[in-house]
Amino acid sequence: MAVTVETLDKLERKMTLTLPVTAIQSEVDSRLKKLARTVKMDGFRPGKVPMSVVAQRYGYSVQYEVMNDKVGEAFAAAANEAKLRVAGQPKITEKEGAPEGELAFDAVFEVYPEVKISDLAEAEVEKVSTEVTDEAIDRTLDILRKQRRTFAQKAAGSTVDAGDRVTVDFEGKIDGETFAGGKAEDFQFMVGEGQMLKEFDDSVRGMKAGESKTFPLAFPADYHGKDVAGKTADFMVTVKKIESANLPEVNEAFAKSLGIADGTVDALRADIRKNLEREVKFRLLARNKQAAMDALVAKSELDLPKSIVQNEIDRLIESQRNELKQRGIKDVEKLPIPEDIVRPQAERRVRLGLVVAELVRANGLEAKPEQIKQHIEDLAASYERPADVVRWYYGDNRRLAEVEAIVIENNVTDFIFGKAKTVEKKVGFDELMGQNQA
Repeated sequence: MAVTVETLDKLERKMTLTLPVTAIQSEVDSRLKKLARTVKMDGFRPGKVPMSVVAQRYGYSVQYEVMNDKVGEAFAAAANEAKLRVAGQPKITEKEGAPEGELAFDAVFEVYPEVKISDLAEAEVEKVSTEVTDEAIDRTLDILRKQRRTFAQKAAGSTVDAGDRVTVDFEGKIDGETFAGGKAEDFQFMVGEGQMLKEFDDSVRGMKAGESKTFPLAFPADYHGKDVAGKTADFMVTVKKIESANLPEVNEAFAKSLGIADGTVDALRADIRKNLEREVKFRLLARNKQAAMDALVAKSELDLPKSIVQNEIDRLIESQRNELKQRGIKDVEKLPIPEDIVRPQAERRVRLGLVVAELVRANGLEAKPEQIKQHIEDLAASYERPADVVRWYYGDNRRLAEVEAIVIENNVTDFIFGKAKTVEKKVGFDELMGQNQA
């Protein structure tokens, strides 16, 4: 059949579909007859309900289903004949003035855009690298020691020092009134580890068990508690108990407690290095991938299908609602989440997805089975029983598809770095891991 496609906008198209009334009615009759063989109604034996009764009860819904199916089939056939790559779902409306014996429908839809990627050799991409140093291993050991520390009550008359665990009662007031969350008894925290605001932490240092103190505390303007953010409270704190921390020594016993088979400190440090290098590898990959994708988008030109962007907006908003629900927020379905909040993110995701798909298609960057296998094995290596993790991934097509998408992104990243002007940059371990060098 000849298909006439009208261009309405950059990506928007319209075409008219016609269907013979007899074909629709024939399918409706066929489905009603099939339904009559199994339908149950009061006063009739199964399979003995008269067709007139079945048609009266189910005729409208069956006709609606047939119309949807037939129009959908006609649209798919017409789009295929016209060699159109349809983006999103078409909007189909019945058209008046159809020839006798036919029904006509207008289908308005979008097509995928032409993606133009300019010469990537002209792009400049920063590629970062880092090393796992002995200092990084030492810092990790300190964290492991803190996780296994024990506490002992300090002698009478001792004062609070950094690294102590204190038990306090406190009450904070704003304009003479205690505010929500501003009062606690037998509250424990570690001094000097950022668990409390700095003013609170500093005020407790030097106090003795049994002592009380009052002090002002200014909440930051961006404090998570909106009711007190930017305000100054008057606090009274009483120290009830002071405990010093005892860190385990880094020795063979400590190594064995962490599952090191031969129990040597050297083996423990080697194991930490191996784990840190694995983590560094994935973080470098993520950071460099982001830089490569930014360069790719900057070198690309395309129009965005509104329907695909809207689908992504809806998905992001639904994701935000689910996150709020998991955090215990009630009636999240009623909370207004403006589309403009997520639109930039949705547009970038759609743009990047279309550009990456074009680059993959044009350069054969699809994920190979051996690449997927290697990536899964890399992920599984950090677990106690890697073989079980590998089976877990291969036991679910959805999980495999997620890994395949990651491998494709890695292939694209490597391709971009192979074409672009790469600027090598070394970064510190702490910077890469997002740690403070305090």
